[in-house]
Amino acid sequence: MGEEIEVIHSWSAPRSLSTSLMYSFAQRNDIEVLDEPLYANFLRVTGADRPYKEELMSKMENDGNKVVKEVIFGAGVKKYRYCKHIAKQRVPGLTNELMKRGKHFILIRNPLDILPSFDKVVPPSFLELGLAELVSIYSELSELGKPPPVIDAADIQENPEAALRGLCEDLDIPFQDSMLGWEAGPKSFDGIWAPWWYKSVHKSTGFAPAKKYPTPFPTSLYDLLEQSLPFYNMLKRHTRRSSYILNSTLPHPSLPVPANEKLLAWVGDEIVPRETAKVSVFDSVVQGGDAVWEGLRVYSGKLFKLEEHLDRLFDSAKALAFSNVPTREEVKEAIFKTVLTNGMFGNAHIRLTLTRGKKVTSGMSPAFNRYGCTLIVLAEWKPPVYDNEKGITLVTATTRRNSPNNLDSKIHHNNLLNNILAKIEGNNAGADDAVMLDKDGYVSETNATNIFLVKKGRVVTPHADYCLPGITRATVMELVLKENLVLEERRISLSEFHTADEVWTTGTMGELSPVVKIDGRIIGDGRVGPVTQRLQNAYKKLAEESGVSIPTYQKS
Repeated sequence: MGEEIEVIHSWSAPRSLSTSLMYSFAQRNDIEVLDEPLYANFLRVTGADRPYKEELMSKMENDGNKVVKEVIFGAGVKKYRYCKHIAKQRVPGLTNELMKRGKHFILIRNPLDILPSFDKVVPPSFLELGLAELVSIYSELSELGKPPPVIDAADIQENPEAALRGLCEDLDIPFQDSMLGWEAGPKSFDGIWAPWWYKSVHKSTGFAPAKKYPTPFPTSLYDLLEQSLPFYNMLKRHTRRSSYILNSTLPHPSLPVPANEKLLAWVGDEIVPRETAKVSVFDSVVQGGDAVWEGLRVYSGKLFKLEEHLDRLFDSAKALAFSNVPTREEVKEAIFKTVLTNGMFGNAHIRLTLTRGKKVTSGMSPAFNRYGCTLIVLAEWKPPVYDNEKGITLVTATTRRNSPNNLDSKIHHNNLLNNILAKIEGNNAGADDAVMLDKDGYVSETNATNIFLVKKGRVVTPHADYCLPGITRATVMELVLKENLVLEERRISLSEFHTADEVWTTGTMGELSPVVKIDGRIIGDGRVGPVTQRLQNAYKKLAEESGVSIPTYQKS
C-alpha cells in the first residue's frame, strides 16, 4: 500500500529543457516522475491535433480532475513525485487543488532559442508557447502566498550544478549529485509522444552547454517573438540568477529612494512601468546624445517654473533644428498625466527629455529621423540631492567647460560628457561636485550647477557665456535683488571663490546648496552663511507659493 507523496510541479513552455530536467530529477533515489500527466485532458478539452493523438487518448486517462486526484496526488512509494507540466495543458475545468497542493516551480527559456526548432511537429503560435499561461501560473501561486521559484534554462546550461543546487534550495529539498547525469536512450517513464519530440535528449547524458553562436532566426517568426518576449522578460525578473551562478551579474542595487522601484514613466506616447521604460536603439539619444532636457520640481501640487523650463526646452530643440516637435500643450499633458499617475505632488523631481527621435537606420544624420521626436517624462521621488543644511565640498576639475566656439551652453542638450569627465574628477577626490573653469581660467560653473559667491555683502556670479543660464540661477538672481542685496555678474577667478565669505550652488535638483570647502580651503567659517540662509528661505517660500497647478490635484 502506497503512502501520501509530496508533489513537485514543474511548469514550462515546450522546448525549454523540461525533458532534460525531468531526467535529472528521475536520477534521485527519493523521487518518481510523471511525464505530462495532463496531456490527454488537454487534447480532449481543446481538440488539438497531434500525430499520436489516437494512441495517446486510448492509453492515457483524459479526465483531468481524475488525473489530479488519482495520478498526480495518488499514493506513491517514494518521498517525492515530480510532475512535468507544459503550461498550456492547464486548461479550464481543472480543480484548484492542482495549484494549492505541492511545491511548484517555473522553468523558462528565451523564445529566441525556442522558436527556431519549435515547428518540427506543431506549427508555432502564441498559444502553443504558453508563456502567457506561465505568467498566469506565477501570479496565481503568488496570490496563494507561495510565489514559485523561476529558473532559466540558460542558467542550467551555463552551470548545471549551481543552478540545480539553487533550485533544490528553493524547493527545500536536498541536492543530489546524481542529478547531473543520466544514461542515453529512451526512458520507461517517457510519454507516448517521445519519438516525435525527444530524439535529441535521448542522445544526451547530461545538460549540454548552449551553442556559442546561434543559427539565423527565421524572419517568419519575428512577430511571434515580439509577442512572446515581454512575458519571458516578466518571468526572468523573478529568477535568482545571482544565487545560481557563482560568477554572475552584479547584485541588484538598492535605490536611493526605494519608493522609486514602482514608478511609472512616460516614453513616446504612453505611460509604462520603470523596467519597461525604454527607447529604441535607433533613437538619436542613443545614437549620439542628440536630445534636449529639463529638470523640474514639484512643490505642493504645483510645477515650479514650468513655463520657463518649457521655453528653454523648445529653444534648445529649435537651436538643434528638431522637426516634428510635439506642441507645448502635448508636453504639458504628458507631464501632468505622469505626475498624477504616480501621485507625485511634492518632494518630486521630473527629468523631461525630448530626443530628435528614432532613425530609420543607424547614423549621425538628422535626415534619418523620420518618426518625429521622442518625449520622455521621468518623475521620481527625490529630495534635494545635496546637504543643504551642513553644506557641500568642491574641487576644481582640469576638464574645462565648453566654449561657445565648440558647443553653446545655452543649448540644454544631453551630450554631457564634458560635465561627466569633470564629475569623475570630483568623485575621485571625494568631493560632492567639481568646479569647471572656462578656456581663460575663470570660474564658469560646477559640473551640474551654477555657482555664486558672497564677498563683503556683495553677491557675485559668473556670466552665462560658458555656463548654462540656469532657471534656478535666474530665480536666485531675482531674489538677491528683492532682498536688497548687491548683485554682480562678471568674470570671477578661482582665488576669489577660495577667499569668499560664502559660496553656494543653484540647480533644480539641489536648490540652493551651501559650499563649505573648495580645493581644501574652508569657505568663510565653514558653516552655512547668513546670506545663503536668507536666500534659501526666500527660495523655499517662492517655490511653495508659485508654480503651475497640477490639474485635479486637491491639497489634503
